[in-house]
Amino acid sequence: MDFVVRFCLALFPPAFRREFGTSIHTMVHDEVAAARRHGRAAGAVARLRATADLLTAAAAEWWRPTWYDGAGKPPARRDVMHLLEQAWRDMKQATRSLRRTPGFTGIAIVTLALAVGAATMVFAVVDTVLLRPLPFAQTDRLMYVAATAPGSEFDGEFGLFDESFIQVRDRSKTVQSLAFFQSGTGTVRIGERVERLRVAAVTWNFFETLGLRPIVGHLPDADDTKGKALLTYAIWKDWLGGDPNVIGRTYIIDGGPCEIIGVMGPDIRFPNDGVVAWLPYDIRPGDVHPGETGAGAVARLAPGATAGAAALELTNLTRQLPDRFGANAAYDRLLPRLQVLVRPLAEEIAGPAWRPLGVLFGATLILLAIACANIGNLFAVRSESRRHEWAVRQAIGARRGQIVRAHLAEVLIVGAGAGALAVGFALVSLPVFLSLAPTGVMRLSSTTIGPRVVLFTFVAALVAAVAAGLIPAWRASSVRAGDMRDASRSVTRRGRWGRDALLAGQTALALVLLVGSGLLLRSYARLSHVDPGYRIDDRFTFQIAPNQPHLTDGPSLAQFWLDFADRLRALPGVESVGIVENVPLDEGTSSDRFLVEGTAPGAGVRLNYTFAGPSYYETAGIRVFAGRTFTRQDAVGMTGNVIISRRAAQLLWPDADPIGRRLRLERFDTWETVIGVVDDVIQENWRQPKQATVYLPMTGHTPKQWRLSSPAYVVKTTRADSIAADIRAIVRSVAPEAPMYRAYTMSFLAARQMRDLSFTMLTLGLVSVLALVLGAIGLYGSLSYAVSQRTREIGVRLALGAQPSAVRRMVVRDGARIVAAGIAVGVGAALVAAPALGRLLFGVPPLDTLTFAGVAGTMTAVGLLASYLPARRASGVDPIVSLRSEG
Repeated sequence: MDFVVRFCLALFPPAFRREFGTSIHTMVHDEVAAARRHGRAAGAVARLRATADLLTAAAAEWWRPTWYDGAGKPPARRDVMHLLEQAWRDMKQATRSLRRTPGFTGIAIVTLALAVGAATMVFAVVDTVLLRPLPFAQTDRLMYVAATAPGSEFDGEFGLFDESFIQVRDRSKTVQSLAFFQSGTGTVRIGERVERLRVAAVTWNFFETLGLRPIVGHLPDADDTKGKALLTYAIWKDWLGGDPNVIGRTYIIDGGPCEIIGVMGPDIRFPNDGVVAWLPYDIRPGDVHPGETGAGAVARLAPGATAGAAALELTNLTRQLPDRFGANAAYDRLLPRLQVLVRPLAEEIAGPAWRPLGVLFGATLILLAIACANIGNLFAVRSESRRHEWAVRQAIGARRGQIVRAHLAEVLIVGAGAGALAVGFALVSLPVFLSLAPTGVMRLSSTTIGPRVVLFTFVAALVAAVAAGLIPAWRASSVRAGDMRDASRSVTRRGRWGRDALLAGQTALALVLLVGSGLLLRSYARLSHVDPGYRIDDRFTFQIAPNQPHLTDGPSLAQFWLDFADRLRALPGVESVGIVENVPLDEGTSSDRFLVEGTAPGAGVRLNYTFAGPSYYETAGIRVFAGRTFTRQDAVGMTGNVIISRRAAQLLWPDADPIGRRLRLERFDTWETVIGVVDDVIQENWRQPKQATVYLPMTGHTPKQWRLSSPAYVVKTTRADSIAADIRAIVRSVAPEAPMYRAYTMSFLAARQMRDLSFTMLTLGLVSVLALVLGAIGLYGSLSYAVSQRTREIGVRLALGAQPSAVRRMVVRDGARIVAAGIAVGVGAALVAAPALGRLLFGVPPLDTLTFAGVAGTMTAVGLLASYLPARRASGVDPIVSLRSEG
């Protein structure tokens, strides 16, 4: 108990503790000892009561001191109540002062609110996507695993071999668990509802590796995965109403029956934001095909292991695969160059969004700095106009600290008002911001204005306001009582350098933002004029997935697709209809090695390939350079004819006509004959070069060689924006069980490809324009104020014969000097900052001379305009009126 009493006494004010500490300690000790004579329970109650009394008394003594020193004078009232009373008085006076100047108050609050609101909106996304912890256990041990083989047929990263899953599971010492995953679209049928949605295939240990458990049901085990599925929380709620009895039921998922064994929590959407179910990805020693790559992988490191050690060990284990699974051509090509990459999973998930969001957040912080400078200038001007007031306060006894507090009280009110307005601005703007954002960013859709974001908003607003008001507050407190006589005349000389520095800083920061938006604008223009190899106007594309008993092989499916295409051609406004397995800009193609006659096995060329039907090239607008395109006979007749792109022809037969020559997929024994050469196309991303492609027919050499189960239709029609309803009606009549999905116009797909760049460009452009406007307003306001304070000087100049044009040049020269300094600093800063845009740019170097020159010219023009307006007013001053008013 002695320790507790000493601790509680330490909480009292020092003077009180020195005077009464010993007696209080003795009194408490005696009371507790007396209580213990009635039993241990009474003693315990007495100790608790004494502790509570001491804590309460200590707080009360600090709140309202009762002890005074020996001279009988109370100490300086630095208790909490006194401080609150002072703050309340300062706030009331500041509120009255701001009410007297509603124009100034409104401009200051709105200016700061716009900047803080923009920062809030971007911070909400950054917080959700980049800063919020992943919903996994011990995320510091979770790693993304991939492979690379520089100098091989794979340009970038690729997935591990399936057999690596077995190898690592059995032999790794640095990896506690390794899980594989893949994702794609599949038909989901629950009751009468059927749609084509994204599903993932994962190994049985996927969720255990991530450290997750289902909220309903259980996880699969290694021996019982076939025909099992776990649902996401979203589809469980939306489609099944959150029914807990869903466990054990069977639904059609990815075209086959699956028993539901669990439901994951609402935050679990990995590996894709749109995934609705997880299916088994079985990897068993007797079933793998050595040398095939493609799966993504996530690993949990063993305790104490590092990513570097894991990468080295996994590389060595992968290179040992031939010893266990046998040598093959794929191993021979890749393993000598192969390196396994291991990096934090959080970094991999945030990677695609990090650069654009980082650029935008940095831009909003720059805008916030510009707003601070603007408000600082406003407060500086306001403070200088009140020099007489500050001098009077000094004369009647106000201390310097009181003047600083009075000034900061006004700043805090402006900051609080701006914070509240910024929250409202962010709430209204965030849905629009998210609707413009690129798709596929994990967790982006769950962005909200939550408590953390609101706290950030008010902290940012108050810190920005205080930062803007500190220098004006300090300068206001430096006014002396002797300054009352000439307070109004000395203002133009005192502190002008500070305002000019702020204005130059605003100009420099605005130039940095404008350079960034200018570079993105030029990149957007370059990307918009890329020739993809096909037409995007007046084209509509969609897919369906029929499930009918007679569709059992390649020819039956091909006939179904051709008959359906005939019905589409009969629709009003339809000019032509084509069929392709992988429509450009919507999904990628597969790749494999192709051999030509006369080459040895293993010496083939890796090319992309897809499947196409009659009229596809004419419908898509792909140019035909030689030979012919597919006919209906090619589609159903197992002819073995193929079409290749120009780049594929150059790779396979660089010095010969490819028409009539033969090639084959390395994994097949059947040869295909080239009947046509078409243009190369951009398949996935407009930033990527056109790819070499082989187009296979809708059926193979045998009915079962391949089955084109769900290709895409491309419809050329002037009704591309409105034809979907007519097509859905045909689908309902021909294949009512088949969901129609991936229904887009090609124009939409093209716009979606541009979305990442256009989103960043649009947002940065808006921020830059706002920064430019704030900078121009700040320059205009400062020069206007300077002119108003120099009215007598200007009047004297005019009275002595100065020409109005000379006065205009004088004011414009002052503004131009500020703008020139800001541009010089801004160009230097932009030279350093521009490379941060990195991969967001396309066809434009970060240090593009034309962009820098154009932005500098724009800033100069805006600055001169902002300087000319007050200059024109200055030249119109009436000398007689100005001299009388100053006399």
